[in-house]
Amino acid sequence: MTSKLESTCQVFTFQDCKTSPDPIYEITDQHLNPIRAPIVIDNGSYQTRAGWACREDKFEKPLLQFKSVGARSRGAARSETQIGNDISNLEPLRWLLKSQFDRNVVVNFEVQELMFDYIFTHLGTGSECGVEHPIVLTEPPCNPLHSRQMMSELLFECYRVPHVSYGVDGLYSFYYNNTLCNKGSNTGLVLSSGYHCSHILPVINGRLDAENCKRMNVGGSHVLSYLQRLLQLKYPGHLAAVTLSRMEELLHQHSYAAINYHEELEKWRSPGFYEREVHRMQLPFSAKLLGGYVSVEERQERRVQQLRRLQEINTRRREEKLQQDQERLDKLLVVQELLEHGLVDQFHKNLVELNMDSAEELQSYISKLNMAVEQGRHRLLLADGIEGKTEGAEMEQPMDEGDGATIVEPNFEEENTALEKPVSVIQPVFNMAEYHQLFVGTERLRCPEILFQPSLIGEDQMGLMETLRLVLARYSSEQQEALVRNVFLTGGNLQYPGMKERVEIELLALRPFQSQFQVNKASRPALDAWYGARDWALEHPPGEEGWISRQDYEEKGGEYLSEHCASNIFIPMKLAKPVPRPLESAVAPTATATGPSPVMCSSSVVSAAMITPQTS
Repeated sequence: MTSKLESTCQVFTFQDCKTSPDPIYEITDQHLNPIRAPIVIDNGSYQTRAGWACREDKFEKPLLQFKSVGARSRGAARSETQIGNDISNLEPLRWLLKSQFDRNVVVNFEVQELMFDYIFTHLGTGSECGVEHPIVLTEPPCNPLHSRQMMSELLFECYRVPHVSYGVDGLYSFYYNNTLCNKGSNTGLVLSSGYHCSHILPVINGRLDAENCKRMNVGGSHVLSYLQRLLQLKYPGHLAAVTLSRMEELLHQHSYAAINYHEELEKWRSPGFYEREVHRMQLPFSAKLLGGYVSVEERQERRVQQLRRLQEINTRRREEKLQQDQERLDKLLVVQELLEHGLVDQFHKNLVELNMDSAEELQSYISKLNMAVEQGRHRLLLADGIEGKTEGAEMEQPMDEGDGATIVEPNFEEENTALEKPVSVIQPVFNMAEYHQLFVGTERLRCPEILFQPSLIGEDQMGLMETLRLVLARYSSEQQEALVRNVFLTGGNLQYPGMKERVEIELLALRPFQSQFQVNKASRPALDAWYGARDWALEHPPGEEGWISRQDYEEKGGEYLSEHCASNIFIPMKLAKPVPRPLESAVAPTATATGPSPVMCSSSVVSAAMITPQTS
């Protein structure tokens, strides 16, 4: 029975993938002629994607894909900030990471500027004259006016771009997939789930119905932290190994959405089902048992290796010190040659830079460096000559009684030769590989379930399908029928296997008997937003509806939005006119009756003149 279970269990290893820095691309004539090609940026809260809106095959996909984080050490210069793929391993720098987002809204525009610098530099457009290409940028649904105003100010004032267009990532993905499927209807219900939030976006006749949009404050980051907490509670001995990067790998490759959550949990109660479906994640470990018996030959070999490593370290340090002294000496000799050639002014200038007072001090320092260089070379020659002799002498030295005290078992007696047996006889059999395995069972479906039941993580809000039912209740029955005929799933947090089937089952329970509906899933939930924005930019060149020019920015303000099929609805900010307070209107007649001073009279007349047009 045991052999059967071992043969059916699945053991996986963590990839622990490390990113490599992005190359710096060169701009080509295809990006300049006949018109300047737009730059498409999907500004996601988890990952940023950027590329060109061109019809050539090599520019079909985004050239840059990196996580929307930056890291800069305390006190480091701004140019030393590491962005996205420049950080090969996020875990050591996790406490230094900064993002431009608060939930799904851009609030930290200093980090956003660093992101733009990274994008424009790697696309080959960064220059002192600014970026002379139009920009297509994604933004969250119902983006606050202040956030859009600051973004437009950054792009137009700092980078001097000619045109900008804003659109919602979920709507770009919706229209891109509708075009692929040749659907004529532009009415539907978009379910978009990202790293921080999830949205229900109703689209009526090709335009977003912003008044009935709903947002859930549950996204991929909550699923990620929930999985990490579950595994850390389950394996307290491996807290350091349960990192967020590994949890991301577990979610993307090993999790799934249960079609019926409670029935699926009942299946996991069966031992046979558990052994078949559990994923054993192998953690890295050392196969050498701690506290095992080490022979005298092994101890001597270890000591020789340690001595060899120490000698190599000392030799490397001597070489580095010798190189530094030689470079310093060459620099001082160049300064001394200035005096020999009669260049006194340059000689004294260099003396000041070297923090020296006279030529005698320079000569004294040169002689000391000469002596140090000669001694360093002599030591290197001696070290090379006696290296072999030292190793042989150390190997011939007898081992001390306490050399292996920390390696041998505490109850080991050297006089009793009968105890010198293999480890398997002295200690019980212990499977180190199995000890360093994470058994991921019900966690595979419990974590994606919080999208439908946020109460699992203590969130007091509705789930995805409850929110969808609330949105549908705001429409008439005819509009509901039109909306549910095109329910569209997009976003990186909805690409779990079984998500489409789960939404269909939930929607079947919500809708009346024999009502028709259809659920579609994006072909590439995480990338279709960028592809939709690229196709929109190719179909609508700058100057048409949907683009904001520099003149529009200067005349209408930074919060202005030119609407199009995939954009938010522009609601201009209405500034309320100040209403006069009753005290001011009562003070004015009293002041004129008592004969005020000329200054008081003039101020009352000015206030009355300002109030009269507003009250009329």
